[in-house]
Amino acid sequence: MSEVKIAAESRTEFGKGAARRIRRADKVPGVLYGHGADPLHLTLPGHDLLLALRTPNVLISLDIDGKTNELAIPKAVQRDPLKGFLEHVDLLLVKRGEKVTVEIPVHTEGELAPGGNLLEHVLNALPVEAEATHIPESVTVSVEGLEAGASVHAKDIKLPSGTTLAVDEDAVVLQVLAAQAEEAAEGEESEAGDEAAEA
Repeated sequence: MSEVKIAAESRTEFGKGAARRIRRADKVPGVLYGHGADPLHLTLPGHDLLLALRTPNVLISLDIDGKTNELAIPKAVQRDPLKGFLEHVDLLLVKRGEKVTVEIPVHTEGELAPGGNLLEHVLNALPVEAEATHIPESVTVSVEGLEAGASVHAKDIKLPSGTTLAVDEDAVVLQVLAAQAEEAAEGEESEAGDEAAEA
């Protein structure tokens, strides 16, 4: 997993007015917390942060005021609901070798068995525990040939070395739903209604 270096400035102004001024300068207010330390309020470059956040659970190397370097992962990101720009970010301080609990995206590959069945993502992201500097970006699950009624459980997913589940191993991650079940039932009811009308 690659580290993304971002220069950050410590911040002493708070409140909505200060946040608006920061955002007008194409920067993002943020807070770095963790390890029992006092939260550190930061100002981060908007474009660099936006690029970094395209990678799930990205590891950010913060150069704070050109004096200290800290490793962090994003924990909460607030975006403007209409325009999508970054409003605020919470960063969690991590150390090399430390285990952290994160959610990683679940991707699928392959085709379901013929029949028009539907694949439901019960969990879009899988909670796992991994070393802070080796968080997997995602996991890929094969659904090749799965038929209606089939399920993929957390324990069925092959995780990278050093990564363990942070959810019940029997939790359902994916399941295959029969596509025509409801339509068929409705069709039977209408046929029964036609027969009753004819009688």
